[in-house]
Amino acid sequence: MKIGIVCYPTFGGSGVVATELGKALGKLGHEVHFMTYSQPMRLDFFNQNIFYHEVTLQSYPLFKYPPYEMALASKMVDIAKFAKLDLLHVHYAIPHASAAYQAKQILALQGINLPFITTLHGTDITLVGRDPSYEPVVSFSINKSDGVTAVSNNLKEDTLRLFDVEKDIKVIPNFIDLDRFKRQKKEHFKTAICPNNEKLIVHTSNFRRVKRVEDALRIFKQISDKMPAKLLLVGDGPHRVNVEALSRELGVTDDVRFLGKLDAVEEVLSVADLFLMPSEKESFGLAALEAMACEVPVISSNAGGIPELNIHGVTGFVSNIGDVDDMSKNALHVLNDDNLETFKAAALARAKELDIKKIVPEYVDYYREILDSQMAGV
Repeated sequence: MKIGIVCYPTFGGSGVVATELGKALGKLGHEVHFMTYSQPMRLDFFNQNIFYHEVTLQSYPLFKYPPYEMALASKMVDIAKFAKLDLLHVHYAIPHASAAYQAKQILALQGINLPFITTLHGTDITLVGRDPSYEPVVSFSINKSDGVTAVSNNLKEDTLRLFDVEKDIKVIPNFIDLDRFKRQKKEHFKTAICPNNEKLIVHTSNFRRVKRVEDALRIFKQISDKMPAKLLLVGDGPHRVNVEALSRELGVTDDVRFLGKLDAVEEVLSVADLFLMPSEKESFGLAALEAMACEVPVISSNAGGIPELNIHGVTGFVSNIGDVDDMSKNALHVLNDDNLETFKAAALARAKELDIKKIVPEYVDYYREILDSQMAGV
């Protein structure tokens, strides 16, 4: 198949999943054409079946902001005709689904039928999409998609509850590349961070309010009061200054390291003992899955789709959003030397259930289902 993929080329989960999916499809022999405003962060290797097309934006005095949706739709039309695409797969509804619908209508006038699939990832539904400025377009674009997928059952339920959606939504969970995300021999790194054999805690996020990074710091404070421990904070964002201030207030600055944005986060996860995800909103929890693949148990909130991934009492524990005391108690239980190896093994076993080699064929089957229905005129 010849597949066009549209996503945000950032560190966010939707861009990561879209890019990894495209790379996996290319390895399977499908021809994949990425269309974004800059090269995706994870598009970091050469494959003869993968192509990248930049969506360029021109500034005109008439426009306060460059009309990205129009430029994207035009690029979709151009690449669909040039590469003879079989279908488009757009990730994150805003504005990719509406741009895909516009491109499809333009191509139809030229006798070309280009079906498109929309994958819903989370805040495009639960946060941004609910904004009255966008909701009518989001609802319309989802209903006009030829296929719709969501990354968790919780996100599917939220979509049906929040929007007037008539389309069937297929749940295909996020996945992990176990060839990349696996526990590596990085003992020297662990020794440098934890010279006295302290337990190593990790949190990764974009430091937005919904990630509740301050809660992660408060959990760590309660852990470090009971046992020697270090905390690595990976990522950056608007709440970093708040977190730095809180670390001083709690008196834990000597045991906390801010690492900023890292491409090779798996190297950090390889030496971790516990992963914290106290988020207020998570439709899936891809960062937690990456940790689990590296044999790191997870202490999380029960937000969104996280409980579908982090099995309570098995791969870690889930607690009510904001319940720092319960999360701290559970963290200490997991970190107990009598329990830790069991939780690590269970985390890896759960990650194996979401191996990219198992999930990508679900997308391929869904592509074929949509193409077959188009051929049948359904």
